[in-house]
This record gives sequence, structure tokens and C-alpha cells, in this order.
Amino acid sequence: MKIGIVGAGGVGGYFGARLAAAGEDVAFVARGKHLEAITSDGLVVHSPEGDLQLPVQATDDPAQIGVVDYVLLCVKTWQLPEVIESIRPLVGPQTAIVTVQNGVEAPDQVAQVYGQDAVLPGAAEVIAYVESPGVIRHLGSGKLNFGEWGNGTTPRVERLRDVFVGAGLQATIPEDIWVALWTKFLSVVPTGGLGTATGAGYGVLRKQPATRQLLTEATSEIRDLARARGVQLAADVVDRTLDWIDQLPPDGTTSLQRDLIAGRPSELDAWTGAVVRLGRESRVPTPINTLLFELASARVLATSN
Repeated sequence: MKIGIVGAGGVGGYFGARLAAAGEDVAFVARGKHLEAITSDGLVVHSPEGDLQLPVQATDDPAQIGVVDYVLLCVKTWQLPEVIESIRPLVGPQTAIVTVQNGVEAPDQVAQVYGQDAVLPGAAEVIAYVESPGVIRHLGSGKLNFGEWGNGTTPRVERLRDVFVGAGLQATIPEDIWVALWTKFLSVVPTGGLGTATGAGYGVLRKQPATRQLLTEATSEIRDLARARGVQLAADVVDRTLDWIDQLPPDGTTSLQRDLIAGRPSELDAWTGAVVRLGRESRVPTPINTLLFELASARVLATSN
């Protein structure tokens, strides 16, 4: 089995390193100083699950890799449009493309080019980041949820699951992959939008009555949007999402918030922006998320000037 990892950042770097260490045929598509370090010194992972340093195949040209059995698209949502076309040399008639972006629109974006049958929608649960060129710092978790577009178990999803498990990673095939994607969406978007607008961490957002109410309403809007689009989220999904937020570190923040503060490109459009966009398309009111999107967008403009 040959696996192409497109994007060797925290998620792709960690997953790919574990798979390669387990003996799988893995090739990375990376770029810049990160690629230079990987090709010269190998890929390094620091992890509570055990450190790794191993030579891997890495290139900035997918054509040097050729057709693979699985493509794991591990780039950020804002990188996806330019990457979708670039992976064509990796994709053959039987290739499965796994999307692991934080959002709910990536599978459709990829399917518009390669067709729904080629896409396995997925959601990653891993805390990892690029500490320095060629070095991945893994803090916890290591799970990939994925499935067929129309759900159901097939040999290709079972094979990929078995490969992940064999590498010491977790992998599940949810009964409904779209429920899994939207449930994760609920877990990051409200705190991402409100945290970006206020500059506050999880502790403040959940403790202050006004911001907790905003979190509740923003989460409820996304639940209603999902249901309007045919995704049957659990009846208690809002309560469970807030319970999960209550367990997060008080000073913790979302990657969206950290990227915006640092002046880096962010996933604002794929998170809160997607709620606004899809709400308008589905005729579902999203007043709180719309407000948070406008406030966060204004903050982006303010920090960029």
C-alpha cells in the first residue's frame, strides 16, 4: 500500500511518521525549509508516545511520487484550492483521497474535481504542530475518523483503518461520517469565532455568563444548520459540546485565534465564514455567527494594517 501525505505539518507529519515507522510506503509532499530539513536530516517527532527520527521520501513535486493508493490531504483549509489540482499526479482510478481539514466544505471542494467516489471525508483528532523545520511536536491524541461519502463499510476504508491501527494510531469508521464532521465543526467554530472576536481563552469564554450564552447560541445555530442540510446530529449535541469546552485548559485557544494573533493566514472563512455562507444557502438564520464573523474579520483587517 502506498500513501501520499500532502502537507507535512502537525497532522500530516505525525500521522505520516507513525505510518512510515511501521513500515508503510509513505511519501510526503512538503515545501520550503521544512522540506529541506526533512530531506537532509529526516523527519523528527517528539511525542509522549515515543520519539522518532527517520528518513522519509519527501518532495515538493507530486509527479515524483506518482499514483498512490491513498492521499491524505493534511493542508489547512485556506491552502486547499491551490493544492487540489496539484495532487493530480498522485490520483489514479482507484486512489482514495482522504480530507482531514477543520471544516465541512473540503470534501465537496475535492469532489468537484475528482468526483464523490474518490473522496473519503475525514476528521482528524491530533494535537501536534511544527516546532521547527523538520521537527513535529506531538502533544496528544492521534485519531482519524473517516468513511465513504454515502457511509457504509468498504474494503478500502477497512484497509486504511487497519493500517492506522497497525501503526499505533487510532482510526474509526463512524456510522455516519457527516455527523462526525459536523460534530467536530461544532466543537471548534463557536470558540474560534468568539475567541477571535474577544481575544479571550476558553476559561473566560465559558465562565462569563454573557460569553457562555453567546457560545450556546452560536452552537445551536450550527446544529440547526446541520439538520437543515440533512445531518442528524444528536439531540444533546449542544450540551455535550459545552461540556467538552468546560474540560479544556482555561488559558487554551483555538488554532484560528492563534493564527490571527500571529498575523498568519487563518481558517476563519472555512469556520465561521462557512456557517454564514451555508446558512444563507440553506435559509437558516445565523445572527450570532454572522456577528462573530464580522467582528473577527474586522480584527483581521486591524492586525494586517
